[in-house]
Amino acid sequence: MKTRFVLIETSHAGNVGGAARALKVMGFDELVLVRPRWPNVLRKEETIQRASGATDVLAKTRVVDSLDEALDGITHLCATAMTPRDFGPPTRAPREHFATLLAETAPPSGVAFLFGSERFGMANEDVYRCHAALSIPTAPGYGSLNLAAAVQLIAYDWRQALGGFAVDSPVAARPGADAAAVAGMLEHLQQALVAVDFLDPAAPKKLMPRLQQLFNRAQPTDEEVHILRGVARAMLQTAERAKR
Repeated sequence: MKTRFVLIETSHAGNVGGAARALKVMGFDELVLVRPRWPNVLRKEETIQRASGATDVLAKTRVVDSLDEALDGITHLCATAMTPRDFGPPTRAPREHFATLLAETAPPSGVAFLFGSERFGMANEDVYRCHAALSIPTAPGYGSLNLAAAVQLIAYDWRQALGGFAVDSPVAARPGADAAAVAGMLEHLQQALVAVDFLDPAAPKKLMPRLQQLFNRAQPTDEEVHILRGVARAMLQTAERAKR
């Protein structure tokens, strides 16, 4: 689905760079600036630094003179306005609205998220033309969000609504050691516990069954079993030296 982020009368160059970075990490790349304070904002050093590598998003970013130009080809408009307006669109949490929007029989072909200036937010007339006003749930009494942070939160929730990205683990899952390996490790550990006088073989109580259940829950790998057997071996060697 076509997705566009529109920043209206942005006054801080760093927020433009931060917004570009926010979009890139969520897989979006369409950013439009309406009457930014700095006509050359896309070339300012602060913008490029805050983009932190999202220069391809900055390269595609358009600067326009009117909101109408920014919304060409868009069918559904979402304002980001913390304060509800009289006669304005319904105010909804982003996730709630996105779920409803995507469940429609005929979802929109293009969605735009509109963000107002850092100092004044969105003008009433811009909010009125939107289909929904998105309000990010914040702590009661303090809802002031940095512009780039607000873009990041909306971009994240929208990406999640569209299906999200898989989380890749840098470490491949390793199978647990088999029952025989765990049993051998427990027998080795039992010998070590007796050697250091932690376990009294005449009155073992329920220590070993409890350790059995602990390791069943932990599901140690072969490597971890080897480590624990190494610990048991060191305990036995230390106990033997102490006796000598």
